Formats: sequence, C-alpha cells, structure tokens
Amino acid sequence: MLVLDFLASHTLAFACCALLLGLLIGSFLNVVVYRLPLMLQRDWREQAREILELPAEPRQATFNLILPNSSCPYCGHEIRPWENVPLLSYLALRGKCSNCKAAISKRYPIVELACGLLSAYIAWHFGFTWQAGAMLLLSWGLLAMSLIDADHQILPDVLVLPLLWLGLMVNHFGLFTSLEDALWGAIAGYLSLWSVYWLFKLITGKEGMGHGDFKLLAMIGAWGGWQVLPLTILLSSLVGAVLGVILLRLRGSDTSTPIPFGPYLAIAGWIALLWGDAITSSYLHFAGF
Repeated sequence: MLVLDFLASHTLAFACCALLLGLLIGSFLNVVVYRLPLMLQRDWREQAREILELPAEPRQATFNLILPNSSCPYCGHEIRPWENVPLLSYLALRGKCSNCKAAISKRYPIVELACGLLSAYIAWHFGFTWQAGAMLLLSWGLLAMSLIDADHQILPDVLVLPLLWLGLMVNHFGLFTSLEDALWGAIAGYLSLWSVYWLFKLITGKEGMGHGDFKLLAMIGAWGGWQVLPLTILLSSLVGAVLGVILLRLRGSDTSTPIPFGPYLAIAGWIALLWGDAITSSYLHFAGF
C-alpha cells in the first residue's frame, strides 16, 4: 500500500515506472507482431484442410507466443536472457547478433522505445488512476494492431474484439464516457465504415477497405463514445491520404497498391481519446462558434 500511495502522490515516479513497464511490453509486442500472423496462418490452413476434408498436415513443432525461444533469423542462435533486455541489449550488442554478427532490425528497439514513451505519457497525463491502467492496455493493443496491419494488412479479431468488449466494460463505470454513448459509439463506428465499404463496392466493384477496419473503429467508439468518431475519421483520412501518397512515392508503387488503413485509424483514435475535447473546442473557437 505504501508503494501505491507513493505512486499516487508522485506522478513523475509513476511515469518512470510506466516507462520501464512499457519497454518490457514493447519487447513482448515485437514477439506478438511477428508470431501472431504466423499462428493465424497455421490455424487457417488447418481449418481449410478440415473443411475440404484433406489429410491433416504432419504434426509441427510447438509455435506460440511463448515457445520456441526467440532466435536469430540468420544463424538460429538462441537469444539468451541478457541479450533480450529492452534497448540496452541492442546498444550493448551494437545492433548485431552476438553469434553471426548479422544486423538486428532497428524496428525492435524503436517499438520498445515507442511503447515506453507512450506508456510514460499516459501515466503522466492521467496520473495513478484506473483511466491510466485502461488506456495503457488500449495503447499497447493499438500499437500491436498497427504494426501487424502495416506488415500483413490484417487486423486480428483476437486483438480487436477483446478490446472492443473491454471498452464497453470500462465505460460501464464511466471511465471515459457513459455506457450509452459507448454502446452507440461502437454501433456507429462499425456502421459508418461498413456503409462506406458497400457504397464504394457498389460504385466501383472493388473492395476499398478490410472488414477489420469496421471493427477497429467500433472499438474506438466503444472507448470514447460516438463523440470521438467524427474527429477520428477526419484525422485518419487526412493523415492516411498524406502519408499514403508519400509512402507510395518512396516505394515507387502505383496508386492501385493497397494501403493499410488500420494504423491511421489507431493513431487518430488515440489522439481523439486523449485530446478530442481540446481539439474540438479549439476548432470551434477558431471558427467563431
């Protein structure tokens, strides 16, 4: 209790603890982002073979978020505990495998640092409250979803749906909005992009977005209520349009190349949840309303 009382009365100390926790969670998210899509692919293949009544594949080695232990993708060297300390191990190893000296992707420490800084800011913003704890869980989930969508253009239900239900649960206690607004936020979030999807498909005959985007916006609505949806859609559209064009130009891709929309929704929703009221009030004041 003394520790809890100390953290409750010292926001900086709470933010430092959140930073350290965020670094550890970021290291785990790197595992989730790499392994979860592979686990889903294995599961989909098994389901397809069962539906098609094909012989089962030979039994494969255990592969989940825990086993096997992480290893170098080039030489297979098993990463030892002291080589897996967030940020510090990367710096100590100078960004190279201790065995074969192959370069370690810079993305790993960047994700760890980003998760740590986001966690520290949330702790500073909300203080030692239930809101901070809930927002930490949401932020970690959004970060994982964004990276998976950027890599594979999928938003796994196993991440999105539990957080959608959690948003409704926390708002039963009014942490971010009322339960009624959260419920209608989830409904409106899903139906808004669902309507755009079908309208675009009827006009062009093509699919303009994935079904996971509907669920992600429903999840954001469940956390912040229907009030955060207009700002989320506006910000995600603006950021997606600008960054999407830049990325296409950098990669030399044409405009028909699919662009994952999930990361932009996640960023916009996160911003709307933290600063939505301030942004809206500033805009209305600037517009003279």
